[in-house]
Order: sequence, then C-alpha cells, then structure tokens
Amino acid sequence: MTQAAHMIATDKFFELGREANHAIEALYAEAVASVRARVTENGKLSNAAIEREQHAAHGIAWLATYVESVRELFAYAERQKAEGRYGETEDLLTRIGVGEYLAQIFGGIPMSQGEIIRLGDFGLANETIAAKRIAAIETLIATGNTAPNRARLVDLVDHAEASATVGSPGLDETLEAIREEIRKYAEAEVLPHAHEWHLKNAYIPLEIIQGLADLGVFGLTVPEEYGGMGLGKVAMCVVTEELSRAYIGVGSLGTRSEIAGELILCGGTQEQKEKYLPKIASGEILPTAVFTEPNTGSDLASLRTRAVREGDTYIVNGNKTWITHPVRADLMTVLTRTNPNEPGYKGLSMLLAEKPRGDDANPFPAKGMSGGEIEVLGYRGMKEYEIAFDGFEVPAENLLGGVEGQGFKQLMQTFEGARIQTAARAVGVAQSAMELGLRYAKERIQFGKALVHFPRVADKIAMMAVEIHIARQLTYFAARAKDEGKRCDLEAGQAKLLGARVAWAAADNALQIHGGNGFALEYPVSRVLCDARILNIFEGAAEIQAQVIARRLLEG
Repeated sequence: MTQAAHMIATDKFFELGREANHAIEALYAEAVASVRARVTENGKLSNAAIEREQHAAHGIAWLATYVESVRELFAYAERQKAEGRYGETEDLLTRIGVGEYLAQIFGGIPMSQGEIIRLGDFGLANETIAAKRIAAIETLIATGNTAPNRARLVDLVDHAEASATVGSPGLDETLEAIREEIRKYAEAEVLPHAHEWHLKNAYIPLEIIQGLADLGVFGLTVPEEYGGMGLGKVAMCVVTEELSRAYIGVGSLGTRSEIAGELILCGGTQEQKEKYLPKIASGEILPTAVFTEPNTGSDLASLRTRAVREGDTYIVNGNKTWITHPVRADLMTVLTRTNPNEPGYKGLSMLLAEKPRGDDANPFPAKGMSGGEIEVLGYRGMKEYEIAFDGFEVPAENLLGGVEGQGFKQLMQTFEGARIQTAARAVGVAQSAMELGLRYAKERIQFGKALVHFPRVADKIAMMAVEIHIARQLTYFAARAKDEGKRCDLEAGQAKLLGARVAWAAADNALQIHGGNGFALEYPVSRVLCDARILNIFEGAAEIQAQVIARRLLEG
C-alpha cells in the first residue's frame, strides 16, 4: 500500500471510529436506562434491587469501561497522527483493540474468567441491539482483530528493542525522559534481584529504598514548597509502571508515600503538612496505611478499632489486618473510630501515628503494639501483617486535620489517586509478563522452530500488547483528569478495573507460553503470575470496584 493510500485508509478508519463511538454511546445510554429502571424504587436507587440485579449492574460498569476504552483508543490515535507519531505499530494496536472491544461489546464482555456480561442481560431487545450494530462497527470488527494484523504486530514487537514499550505511549519528552531514567535504574538495580527477593520472601533492601528516594520517587506529587517535585499523576503513572515492570513490590513502595502525602496535603493542618510532607518526600519517613480490619474488608463503615481521647493523647485499641510494610514504617495513617455513638462512617477519624522501625527479630518495638506476618503468594518485598493495638498512644495533635469525624471523607480524597496508581502498577506487571512470554517464545524451539512462529502463541503475545496499550491509555486518561482538577473517581475506577484484568490475563498467558517450565518456581513468570493476582483484590476488589462505578452511573 502506498503512503497516500495508507493515509486515505487511516482517515477513513477515523471516520468509521467517530460513527462507531456515536453508536456504542447511544447503546450504552439505553443499557443504563434499562438497568436503572430495574434498580429504582420510588424514584431512588434501591440497594436491595441493585444487589438482586448485581450481574447487570456490574455489567454496566464493564460496558462503560469498554466504551471509554474505544473512545480513548481513537483519541490516542488522532493525537499521535496530529503529532506525526502514528506509525504502523500504533495503527495496528488501535485497529486490533477497537475491533476486539467492539466485538466483545456486542458478543459478550468477560467480567472474570467465568462471568460474561451480554447486552441482553441489560434487558435490551434484539432489535435495539441490531439497530446500533451499524455498518461502521461491522467494518471495524471485520478488519480489526484479524490474523494478518496480529501476525504483523507480533513481527513488529519481535524486532523492537527488548525493553521498549510497544507503540508510542503518547507522552511528551519530559515524561519520556522520566520513564527512561526510572527504567535504567529498575533494570540495573531491581530486575536482576527481584526473583531472588520473591523466593526468599525477603525485604526489598534499604539501599533500593534509598535509591528511589534519591530519584525523587517518594515526593513525585508532593508540592515543591514541601520538598517534593510537584509533578502530576501522569508522571506518577510513568514511574510506577516502570518500577512495577521490574518488581511490583518496588513499584508499590511509592504507593504508601502517595497515600500518606495526599491525606496530609488534602486534610492535614498547616503544622502537619510542614512537619511530615518534606520527610515523606525525601524518604526519611516511610509511611504505611492502616485501614483494613478483620471481618470488615471493604466495609469500612463497620470499622471497630477505637481511639479514646484522654487529655492530650488518644489511646488506641483494636485489630487491623493486611497492613503492608508496617515493620519498617515510621508513620502509620490509622483509620479509627473516635466517636462510638456515631454510626457508620461519621464516627471515623484519621490519626498520624508515629512508631519506631522494627525488624524481623523485633517487628514492633512500640508500647501497645504487636503483630504477626501474613504469608502471601506474591506481592512480597514489604511483607503483610496483622496488627493489634492495646493501649497504643498517639498525641492528640496528630489527629489529621485537628477535627474528629473527618476520617472517611479524608480517605475518600485519596482513592482516585490510589486507584490510578494501582492501574499503573497493573500495566507494569502486564508489561513484564508480555516481555517474559515473548522472550521465552523466541528462545524455545519446538518441532524445529521457535514458539513465536506458532499462530496460537503469537496471538497471545499480540493480544497482550494490545490490551496493555488499552489499559495504559485508560490509566493516562484518568491521570490527566486528576491533574486537571476534575473529579475522576469513575475514570480511576475504570482504569483499575480493566488494568487488573489485563495484568492477570497477560500473566496467565505468559505462563501458558512457558508450558511446564512456567509452573517451576525458578522461572520469573511464576512470580509475575502471583503478583498479578493481587491486583484484582487490593485498592477495591473487582466486584466492589464495579459496584462503585455502577452506582455512579446509575445515579445519573
């Protein structure tokens, strides 16, 4: 095809895309209206009805995520074309992704391995569905995820630089320079040792933490006036993705600092900001989040840990679980109940609880505090603990914001950023899985040729590349919205929802490419599979995430 013909084809592709977007957005609106009618009683959403119709309600979250994904694929492609960066790889990623996601919208979207949401589940009539499956959509499906397109994409991936991101991520030179700097550090200092740390269930060495501090990782989004770099959430995504690509534990070290920093920046007093933010930004203080309790999980309204004020001190009693990196942390952001007479979320407050660092021999050298390690499949390097507070003391001046009853509201302010960062972690893990699968497929010879030359293997790699690209663009979309000061809980939730599924699919397929060797602990893909599994659980399990998104959408 000549360049001129290619340009005409691309322009036509974008034209078809605009028609397709219009049609699926109309289809989505009808699906929302149909489900809303089923879960509304007396003009208000009914919790009981939403629970009864959970499959359809959660399906709305997935449908919305797919509609946004298709929209962002085209938005990305048009930006790249305008900047002269829309090459063959970018074109194939877009065409395959659009074709596949449109096919799934009309054929069935996988919410998990065994749960498919179909348009009929929303109560849409066949005639309604057929009317929205316009000629543009038929063309995009027929010409998108085809065997020749997948084969050509894998050929391009095969000949790309081993560590290169497939296709242009669509970021400016500054962000790409940041990516390159973090990637070099991660490949030199983290990647060669990650699997050993995982197998030994060892802590990430303090020298690595210091290296991250020197690179400014812990103060990325902390304002410059408090010693940070003052960058946005897109920069946070780039850094998190590259570190997680090497080892999710290292990529997650910054998450604790990000959450604590945002809690203090958004909800703290001026004195608390000046005291803690510079030390968090420099890495002098390592924070940990202490929110979850046994038997409560995502139901924070049922939280029971109590903090009673006695003079200038809060006395904390209760149990917490799934606390990441608490032994070596210096500061705990503890969600606790300060007013037992206030039901649900209203009686919750956030404490900035300082503690001395511990070690394996003496994990919690603090009066009124004890705990035990929770052994886990993956997501190692920081270690998970159950913690018991028995008369643990926190100065009253360390009540976040200085006013009781604001804890849940303060925590909600961090959820957008935390979920965007988790989506970026998922992209990094998925990228790692794809690279491991591709490398093995190129090196492993069976029946006289490398595995990558078998279509079923190549197809797996192609779809990994495509879905990673989609998840990355959705994550950047959410991050840009956050940086622009927009409410983006919906976008952040969608990025996290899709990113977690993509990471698990990539890890599972990469292990499949390895065959029996993938099941051996000595192969890093076994670690990546374990690490990928947690992404559908923490920062809001997939079901909870879908529930939150669905309520927002159905409320209108």
